[in-house]
Amino acid sequence: MANRYPAPALADVPEDIRARILEVQDKAGFVPNVFLALARRPDEWRAFFAYHDALMLKETGSLTKGDREMIVTATSAANQCLYCVVAHGALLRIYEKKPLVADQVAVNYRKADIAPRQRAMLDFAMKVCLRSHEVEESDFDALHAHGFDDEDIWDIAAITAFFGLSNRMASFSNMMPNPEFYLMGRVPREKK
Repeated sequence: MANRYPAPALADVPEDIRARILEVQDKAGFVPNVFLALARRPDEWRAFFAYHDALMLKETGSLTKGDREMIVTATSAANQCLYCVVAHGALLRIYEKKPLVADQVAVNYRKADIAPRQRAMLDFAMKVCLRSHEVEESDFDALHAHGFDDEDIWDIAAITAFFGLSNRMASFSNMMPNPEFYLMGRVPREKK
């Protein structure tokens, strides 16, 4: 089934959005479907990507890019979001330099080849994802024991919550992952 809401043509989106999409295309070699799919509503696109960037491109705190993508991959799997598991799983494989990690994290992070610190991070992210009303002080204590501070814990929760929105938008609209995502980070890139 195709995307329920046809994406606008790149030529039809506002200039600021088109410039960002072209930047991504230059870097990735393709336009991830989410960029055009959400561009049908420019104001929402701008708000979405502003918050996305604030969370995922943040340069403070102890979460690595791999940690951030790991949170997205695990919680998107719990939310059964095909687009986000495939797209962010690709980024996870690249950042962690582990071709198997995204599949492991998406299926059962408790059995994945990840550090105990990352497992604790995902325990908390999954609780925020599935049972946020049950979060209590002991959850913070468990993360503090692994070196996370309160701001890191906010980041874990905010990434989880933001991608809960993203997962639902991608799923209800039937947004499909680009074929390019499936192979990214699985085999070494050819040297040029």
